[in-house]
Amino acid sequence: MSKLLYKPLSIASGIAGGVAAGFVFKQVWKRLAGEEYAPEATSREYGWAEVLAAAALQGAIFAVVKAAIDRGGAAGVRRLTGRAELCV
Repeated sequence: MSKLLYKPLSIASGIAGGVAAGFVFKQVWKRLAGEEYAPEATSREYGWAEVLAAAALQGAIFAVVKAAIDRGGAAGVRRLTGRAELCV
């Protein structure tokens, strides 16, 4: 039963994490590049270097936020239930 409750919470926290990571990326990009929006991969106004740098930064931020949310959620479930196997 507890495992059934963990899955929806995990999905909801993943969605919230994606939104948070998107916000963080936008703020970081504004500070680093001085532009409102990161370049799109298909944009002609930017070269390969800018497009790939933006994609790498975005991927890194999303990965860190996802890992932090997954780790925090698993730790919270273990603390509440005392069972680690629910988080697998």
